[in-house]
Amino acid sequence: MAEKTKFIELKKVFERLHSPKGCMWDKKQTHKTLIPCLEEEAGEFIHAVKKGDFRHMKEELGDVLLQVMFHSQIASKKGRFDVEDVIDCLIKKLKRRHPHVFGKTKVKSAEEIIVNWHKIKAREKGAGN
Repeated sequence: MAEKTKFIELKKVFERLHSPKGCMWDKKQTHKTLIPCLEEEAGEFIHAVKKGDFRHMKEELGDVLLQVMFHSQIASKKGRFDVEDVIDCLIKKLKRRHPHVFGKTKVKSAEEIIVNWHKIKAREKGAGN
């Protein structure tokens, strides 16, 4: 039997929370009702970073991840996307925007990487990505 990862366990927790016998409150939430929660958790993480409080940074990143999982679960129930799709989208974006790592682009500085990143992002936005 393959070793269970924490991510798989987390996915199963969310599936259970949203199952017929899951959490009534969780199942009533929508993308819009969760906006204040996402804003609050992101703000708390930023506050922990500014304080250099690594214990709280870890906790608050978990809360931000909770929001990612929650929104993904809501979308999954409607057949739109799931957390695997979110991760796949992120992987593809990171590879596209790092051609100096995953492609043949040569760069001489971190500044050049940022310039390239913005050019690639602008191209993607123009193409409707």
